[in-house]
Amino acid sequence: MLRKIISIDEEKCNGCEDCIPSCPEGAIKVIEGKARLISDLFCDGLGACLGQCPEGAITIEEREASPYDERHVVASISQKGPAVIKAHLGHLKEHNEMSYLQQALDYLRGNNIRIDFEDEKRKPAPAPFAPAGCPGAQVVHIESGKRIDGDVSATRASMLTHWPIQLHLISPMAPHFQGSNLLFAADCVAFTIGDFHKDHLRDKTLAIGCPKLDNNQDTYLAKLTALIDDARVSSLTVMIMQVPCCTGLLRLAMKAVDQATRKLPIQYRVVGLKGEILQEGQA
Repeated sequence: MLRKIISIDEEKCNGCEDCIPSCPEGAIKVIEGKARLISDLFCDGLGACLGQCPEGAITIEEREASPYDERHVVASISQKGPAVIKAHLGHLKEHNEMSYLQQALDYLRGNNIRIDFEDEKRKPAPAPFAPAGCPGAQVVHIESGKRIDGDVSATRASMLTHWPIQLHLISPMAPHFQGSNLLFAADCVAFTIGDFHKDHLRDKTLAIGCPKLDNNQDTYLAKLTALIDDARVSSLTVMIMQVPCCTGLLRLAMKAVDQATRKLPIQYRVVGLKGEILQEGQA
């Protein structure tokens, strides 16, 4: 059958094993110094491992592959202990794969493997990309203010057109993202550039994140891909700081474009610690 599944570029892979803990299905093993997909049956194609590879060797492709077999997977990982099983069940629940979750639980019950996950299973699953219950995550449209040109005494108006802006909290299907020009910025960028709103945010929607401190990078990848394919953003600009860890944000955006059906050029800007643009171009 034709489905999405991971692809590992052995030329780029350095065998660091960073991808292995992030694969709840145990589909990846390092063999002879290279990460390898051990069986199509084990890979669910959700891409939990994508954000963990420092070399960008793992991507998602669509190809002919054996159907993902949840019972086969849970039979294998059940030998690794309760912590691994719960991590796998949590992965399925997080991605709203409720049919697979039910198959896994049925297998565990049928084989008398007791895992404290029953109560969690009964909680209603959130809709894909649904914000948390916090009022601060409620989608809000903001009318941008206007500043009289030449009036240096006036307060500069915000160019922000929506809320929330943190990538974990946004909904890619929110109306303001549809066909918009998206700016994906590292958290520190706006604090570094004095005229960030005037020079960089005008006429753009905004999403922010930190590649070093934020968890669940696979969720970031999924949301960026949805913004490209489903919201069909018109353009994508990535702004990062000059510090090395910040390049992870640009790599994440590049992976999203590679994974997406639509191909979109990425404009990027590297910001210095004093707010100057050190480098800009197209990735």
